[in-house]
Amino acid sequence: MASPYTGNAPVTRTGGNGLAVAGLVCGIIGVFLFDFILGPLALIFGGVGLRNANHGAGHRGMALAAVILGIVDIVLFVVIIAAASHHSASWHFG
Repeated sequence: MASPYTGNAPVTRTGGNGLAVAGLVCGIIGVFLFDFILGPLALIFGGVGLRNANHGAGHRGMALAAVILGIVDIVLFVVIIAAASHHSASWHFG
């Protein structure tokens, strides 16, 4: 029976990077809906997907885009909360 081991050749993984794709989807949807949940998920999935891409998996660009969109989602959420808290102080009830 032949051994799958080929000597000292480095083993590289090829194929998909599901976490990069999941992070990108979370980041895109997070811009429009549920940025307080999907932003951190995009950041986490994108970070793990980026690590996987650095170890031979594909979709490095998707993983990087997921990290960037995750950061944008979190910043957008903070800006919305800050704007809402600033405007809520000036509301007067009749």
